[in-house]
This record gives sequence, structure tokens and C-alpha cells, in this order.
Amino acid sequence: MSSVPTDLFPHPIVQAPMAGGVSVPRLAAAVSEAGGLGFLAAGYKTADGMYEEIKQLRGLTGRPFGVNLFLPQPETADPAAVGVYAHQLAGEASWYETELGDPDGGRDDGYDAKLAVLLDNPVPVVSFHFGVPAREVLDALRRVGTFTLVTATTAEEARAVERAGADAVIAQGVEAGGHQGTHRDVPEADGSGVGLLSLVAQVRESVGIPVIAAGGIMRGGQIAAVLAAGAAAAQLGTAFLATPESGAHALHKQALTNPLYVRTELTRAFSGRPARGLVNRFLREHGPYAPAAYPDVHHLTAPLRKAAAKAGDAQGLALWAGQGHRMARELPAGQLVEVLAAELASARTALSAGGAR
Repeated sequence: MSSVPTDLFPHPIVQAPMAGGVSVPRLAAAVSEAGGLGFLAAGYKTADGMYEEIKQLRGLTGRPFGVNLFLPQPETADPAAVGVYAHQLAGEASWYETELGDPDGGRDDGYDAKLAVLLDNPVPVVSFHFGVPAREVLDALRRVGTFTLVTATTAEEARAVERAGADAVIAQGVEAGGHQGTHRDVPEADGSGVGLLSLVAQVRESVGIPVIAAGGIMRGGQIAAVLAAGAAAAQLGTAFLATPESGAHALHKQALTNPLYVRTELTRAFSGRPARGLVNRFLREHGPYAPAAYPDVHHLTAPLRKAAAKAGDAQGLALWAGQGHRMARELPAGQLVEVLAAELASARTALSAGGAR
């Protein structure tokens, strides 16, 4: 199996693209400068907004970086179910003194316009979430020198990624914070996700392209484990969430290690698609009733989340976090990369010493 080009990032550490204003240029720059691969999240941004962030990032570093895109979503939501959920959220709107958002706020996330920008102004790496892009798209990006990654949550999805012609697959375990990158949103499959080590092994035996492991990774020893399982690199999101360069709300950063939040859970409460977050009041009260309707529910709850942030109420925020959130370290992003690399080296040395006995 070929490996991810080492000239892109000396350390096998990828900073996950976290949408919603978390993966800002200063975070991606700090990670790339330290020898990892920093990422911008184009999700929920306009094409112009994405391009502005790319320009800012290029002004901060000459090192390679990536940009993540969301695939357009099919029309599968039941309008009646969304209407019922909106009725259930009326009390939230009253409490936060705001209006609910328009569930018909768009399904394609400006995908075509963003692709046009990335083909006219190529970046080193582009990754995709929520599906597999057309082969023509991947081929076009390859022609302009862009390395392509696509998220998969099962071995079957990984095979689809390889067939489409992507350069590598991101194997996302169920431990991961934020949205699961399933290719199809099937409510019947809720809660059936595969753990990362099992998934990496399955994907490694199913495809010939490089595998990047994602999901709950917070320490260099865990990076060593997924590399030993066959991954070429590890992608970390929650680990970088608490860094000062992260654009996450202060309440979100504090919640990662706050004893008040004892666990995470996959929920549709905030967006209509399964996403892992810290269990707070909003998730508990509305998670059981949220319909499978993405991005309809995302648009519907956006004003509520914005109002909760303005009010300083973490109980109304989408506190995305992986299962390892309590291990978050408030280190500068560049220093965190260095610490992770040192932990990885120590773990590898220990493994080698153990094997030599």
C-alpha cells in the first residue's frame, strides 16, 4: 500500500476540519508550521468566505494545508416531521428571544462554487464529508495537483471511495466528535457505528489506498496504535478544539474538561444528522425527537445556537466532542503537535523494545 506523501506533513498528524468557525486560519497555520497538516473547514461558508480564509492561511504559512467540503445532500427529509420538530422547539425560541431558522436554507452548501474556486486556485489537499464526490471531480483536482481524501465509516464506504479515485480514505470511527461522515443517512443504522481500531483493520484489508484514522485520538500513544493497525496518519479534532488558536466558543472549550459534562452521545438534535457531542440540556430534551433531516434541522436550530452563545448558555450549544474529550490539553496548537510527535516517538520506541525481547 502506498503512503500519504511525507513531504506534505512530516508528522503523521492531521488536524480535523471542524466546521462552524472552529478550524480558522490561525489554527491550521500553527499545525502546518509544526509539521502536521492543518485544515480549513469550508462547511457552512460561502465560496467567497472560503477563499478569503485560504488567502489568510497562505499569508500565515507556506506549508501544505487542506480544505474540507461537504457533499450536497439529497431531498430525503419529511417536511411534516421537520414541522413537528419546529413546533417542539418553539419554547426554545421563546426562551432565547429569537426566531427559528428557515429549514429550507439550502442543501448543496455552495458545493459547485467552492469546487470552482479550488480548481482555479489549487490547494495541496481537499477532503470530502457526507458522501463520495464524482470521479470527474477527483480527477479534476488531481490534474491541478491536489491530493484528495474522502471520509468513510465502514469498509464498504471505503471501497466506494477507492473506486471513485480518491488518493486516500479517512476511516472515521464512532468515537469521533462532530458529524459522522456516513455516505447515506439511514436512521435504522443509528448507534451501529464501528470503533476506530476495528474500522482501520477492516478498511486496511479492503482498499489499497492510504488510510487516515480518525475518532477519539488524543495522545501520541493512540496515534502509534492506529499506525500499527495499518493507518498512514491520524486525524485529530477534539484534541485541537481546546487550543488558543481554535475558533471554538470559550464555553465549548471549557466544557471539554468540565466535570458537569460526563459523557458524549450521538444526536440529531442540532442538525438532523448523527453527530457526537457533550450531553447537555438541549441534547437530552430534544435528541429523542429530532428527525432525520439534514441540513433542514441545522438551519432550523442555527438561530437558537447563536442566541445561546450570546447568552453564555452552554446548555443550548452544540458542544461537539469526541469520546476522549476529558483528555484535552490547553496547549498552543504548534506545541500540541510537538508533544503528540514526542509521545508517538516514545510509544514506537517502547513497542520496538518490547518486540526485541
